[in-house]
Amino acid sequence: MMNLIPALDATASALTAEKVRLDVVSQNIANAHTTRGPNGLPYQRKLVSFEAALDRAGGSGHSMGQGVKVGGISEDKSLGPLIYIPGHPDADGNGMVRMPNVNLAMEMVDLMTASRAYEANLSVIRTARQMAQKALQIGK
Repeated sequence: MMNLIPALDATASALTAEKVRLDVVSQNIANAHTTRGPNGLPYQRKLVSFEAALDRAGGSGHSMGQGVKVGGISEDKSLGPLIYIPGHPDADGNGMVRMPNVNLAMEMVDLMTASRAYEANLSVIRTARQMAQKALQIGK
């Protein structure tokens, strides 16, 4: 008999990780034109890194993959473009404004892939639930 609980745990961890990724990408898109943040500098794009969530197998001493977790959220340290906007409050003496390092096309691709991964994991949960319901109906 197949145990669905570990598979659902792995899927739930992936859902949680992808939700964080969706939130971070959304934050990047929302701040694509923020030229001055709380630190006085242009917004820096945030990046999410995932890592395997390991669990010790029952007494064997070997680690087994049990899903995914957010390894960290870091800032992309690359500089954003300089754009000539002479009347902007953040313009330098030459009228140049340092923009955030957010590329909207790249963020939209990240948003779509995170959204699709989230949908795929939801589909796994729905299928597992349907399988469990069918298994319960066998005995009736």
